[in-house]
Amino acid sequence: MEEDVTGDTKEREGATKAISISEDNQGVGQDAELRKRRGESGSGRKRQKKIVSSFLTFSYGMNPRLWPAGPSLTFKTLTRGRYIMAPHNTLLHLRTESGKPLEHRSPLTPSTAKALIDDGYVLEVEKSDTGSSYHRIFSDDEFEKVGAKLVPETSWTDSKGTIIGLKELPEEDWPIEHRMVHFAHCYKGQSGWEKVLSRFPRGGGTLYDLEFLQDEAGRRVAAFGYHAGFAGAALAIKAWSWQLTHTANEPLPGVAQFTEGRGYYRNEDELIAQLREDVEIGAKVIGRKPRSMIMGALGRCGRGACDLLAKAGIPEENLVKWDIDETRDNPGPYQEIVESDVFINAIYLMHKIPPFVDFVTLDAPARKLSVICDVSCDPNSANNPLPIYTEYTTFTNPTTPVKQNIAGPPLTVISIDHLPSLLPREASEAFSSALLPSLLQLKDITTARVWTDAEKLFQEKCATLPK
Repeated sequence: MEEDVTGDTKEREGATKAISISEDNQGVGQDAELRKRRGESGSGRKRQKKIVSSFLTFSYGMNPRLWPAGPSLTFKTLTRGRYIMAPHNTLLHLRTESGKPLEHRSPLTPSTAKALIDDGYVLEVEKSDTGSSYHRIFSDDEFEKVGAKLVPETSWTDSKGTIIGLKELPEEDWPIEHRMVHFAHCYKGQSGWEKVLSRFPRGGGTLYDLEFLQDEAGRRVAAFGYHAGFAGAALAIKAWSWQLTHTANEPLPGVAQFTEGRGYYRNEDELIAQLREDVEIGAKVIGRKPRSMIMGALGRCGRGACDLLAKAGIPEENLVKWDIDETRDNPGPYQEIVESDVFINAIYLMHKIPPFVDFVTLDAPARKLSVICDVSCDPNSANNPLPIYTEYTTFTNPTTPVKQNIAGPPLTVISIDHLPSLLPREASEAFSSALLPSLLQLKDITTARVWTDAEKLFQEKCATLPK
């Protein structure tokens, strides 16, 4: 052999069980520069093949039929006792969130991009205009430094790879022929779902909805839930304090006013310092800190809300934490919500339940409730447990008033469908790290369970489209 092999026989045998050699897949589709960078051109590939062949012969004998084979792994080489897989050339394309104002998150970060590239993926990253309202929180340079190829914005339509994004596409009607990975918001009967979903079967494309990627136990492999709850609770507290010191005709301003025009916070410390001041301002007006109720307090989203409230200086005795035990045999509406200053809905629903509040329970002179943050944010869904509003809000206009005349203090609702973008860097890093193990299986998209399950669900949803 041309390289020393370290470790005992069992280690060698275990390490070779996943190795297969596929001559047909060596450098296909790569340009000369990439092959050179990977050390695969000309004599280098022949030398690597000889190393691996020698090692397999040493471990398993002369008959290649007895060598182990992996269904999707390509050429590997043994170097210093370690196995290195040659690029499989699976092309991924990270698109911008064009058309989604104040969306600064990214499903890929420089660190997860590097992990994918190191694994053999070819990654295209659309340039993100720093002057736009939806520029990516990570700079183009950060991606380029780890080996990604920068391409023009919205060039995904011409890409041959799997398209990775975050939020739904801008409203269009032309058919989609690509494999798309993003949150599409069209599987739960949302308004206009047919138009969004029908674009895929008409073009022969496939949607792999990030919201429905699940592990073997049926849990989501990655979610922004924690940071959604964290950010939602933050805006709820800010709205509560603002409404105590301003008239009903002065709604909470956009987030840009509190963030030096950015529309997002640079980090958690900056946000928490500001909220602690807000809590103290409100407490001076009513003589106490807000009573805050969290529905779904034990879930990821609810835990995020509870953590934010504690960090903002709200004592534990002011937090009303409800979850399934409090609601299983106790259908709504709930008086406990009306008796709280702030209500945060952090549950995930797939079926209809009795409402948490309605106009009858809200129409009470003694009502304390002044802010509702609907983190779940499905105002147009038939399953919405808060049937007192019908519109989304934004970081530019964070609150909407409950329009029906009810007794008591003014009541506003926060319903922003990309709340984690309030803290885009931290939210992106947490989400992308959780998603990475699934992304690394994209080269096996037709056989890896997480992706085949997502495609099966897509086909089931397409079958419900109006004929």
